[in-house]
Amino acid sequence: MSNAVFNPPAPTNEPVKSYAPGSPERTALQAEYDRRIKATIDAPMWIGGKEIVTKDKRKMSPPHKHGHSLGMAHFGDAKTVKSAIDAALKAKKNWEEMPFEHRAAIFLKAADLLAGPYRAEINAATMLAQGKNCYQAEIDAACELIDFLRFNVSYAQKIYRDQPVSSPGVWNRLEYRALEGFVFALTPFNFTAIAGNLPSSCALMGNTVVWKCADTQAYSAQVLMEVFMAAGLPDGVINLVHVSGSVAGEVIFKHKDFSGIHFTGSTGVFRQIWQTIGNNLPIYRSYPRIVGETGGKDFVIAHPTADPKVVATALSRGAFEFQGQKCSAASRAYIPENIWPLVKKELLADMAEMKMGDPRDFKNFIGAVIDEKSFDKITKYIDALKKDKKNVQVIAGGKYDKTKGYFIEPTVAVTKDPKSVTMCEEIFGPVLTIYVYSTNRWMDTLKLVDSTGEYALTGAVISNDRESIVQATNVLRHSAGNFYINDKPTGAVVGQQPFGGARGSGTNDKAGSYLNLIRWTSARTIKETLIPPTEHGYPFLG
Repeated sequence: MSNAVFNPPAPTNEPVKSYAPGSPERTALQAEYDRRIKATIDAPMWIGGKEIVTKDKRKMSPPHKHGHSLGMAHFGDAKTVKSAIDAALKAKKNWEEMPFEHRAAIFLKAADLLAGPYRAEINAATMLAQGKNCYQAEIDAACELIDFLRFNVSYAQKIYRDQPVSSPGVWNRLEYRALEGFVFALTPFNFTAIAGNLPSSCALMGNTVVWKCADTQAYSAQVLMEVFMAAGLPDGVINLVHVSGSVAGEVIFKHKDFSGIHFTGSTGVFRQIWQTIGNNLPIYRSYPRIVGETGGKDFVIAHPTADPKVVATALSRGAFEFQGQKCSAASRAYIPENIWPLVKKELLADMAEMKMGDPRDFKNFIGAVIDEKSFDKITKYIDALKKDKKNVQVIAGGKYDKTKGYFIEPTVAVTKDPKSVTMCEEIFGPVLTIYVYSTNRWMDTLKLVDSTGEYALTGAVISNDRESIVQATNVLRHSAGNFYINDKPTGAVVGQQPFGGARGSGTNDKAGSYLNLIRWTSARTIKETLIPPTEHGYPFLG
């Protein structure tokens, strides 16, 4: 038994590799991409440390080559989910009682594996499965996940060190227990880092997890499970299932030992989950923890003093990196009429240089959207913009083709109606709608930004006037959980900008901070009286 307080390695953000021509990382990534595109894999479920294969096998395909097969994912049913819960509960006692330094060492090793021998693998898998270019894969699948794993260990240590004051003759202690039961992690397709962080952050705090990844992320999820197992994660701590959301929910949300959900996905699904949990409260052993990061309709507002090139860059990068498939993507913008002509010129020039195609060609900035369902949804919005001749002018893009891949051109529309559909509804694709406001209506436009739509995830103000920045910061206080000054509204870095929003954008529990980790603990206060009293009376009775 160890009798020391151990300090984990101080975390630093993983350096982002450049993938410049001739660089070793570029050569390694291209070779791994080529190896994987020529091969096929089986993607089993992982329950209790065992591969689970079924007769329900579904093809995994790159979104940019949907006719190509990367292999088959094995899908389960309600019995599979029940088995995963049983495995999580079986592993719970030993995992929760494992000293923190040993749980931490597993995830620190996973971070080092991703930083080294698995870096090309996780990036290539993300490029193939989710259609990211090499840089988007690098900042997500490698760097952000490495950061989550390392910084979470440091945050957990800080939580454990937070102890109450003791008075003379009394020793007060605070124990941060894991939740009683199992946690359900429900993860999205768009960030491999989120897919890795949601189950691992809960597990770090002593919880065992049933993890359902997005169907379209099943391919890269296999690499994550391989890394966790190579790092020494015990069987049953994280159990990966491939099932429909309704099947998983029907079993999990009716189980008495369900203790919490760690979710990233749509606002509608999260609200439905919350309502289901509320209806089932009498079933549960404890009140479940509900943590979710959901939708966004993220804004950029420029002040009349803003530099048009800065605005244009924030829009072109913020709106169109990874095809706008980020909950933080810039999808509505408010530009003053005095700088609009120059902003438009610079934005169109940026977009003219964006090449679209297979991420294997490192010259391509834009790839395909994730699947046909997403393609059809996004293109309906574009078609509606084209039809609204009265209020809308499409100034860039607007074309799409799903013959070989789900490709949609980056599209920019200018609207006369600041409350139009594409200024309010989340599209989750490469569509940016701009409203040009009168230069003398700055304060009115700030209020317009705040009152438009139901979301409050990210937003940005661009200005060279400090007073206007203060005004925007105050008026938009509740409009964004991540607020950016003179930058695009995407690209939060673990340890620097904890991520999450409020209103219809989630519970704002801030992934990448102690605020998120503490949600996966249940504190117990322990008071030890060193010399206990032996008489019932108090001095005032004398």
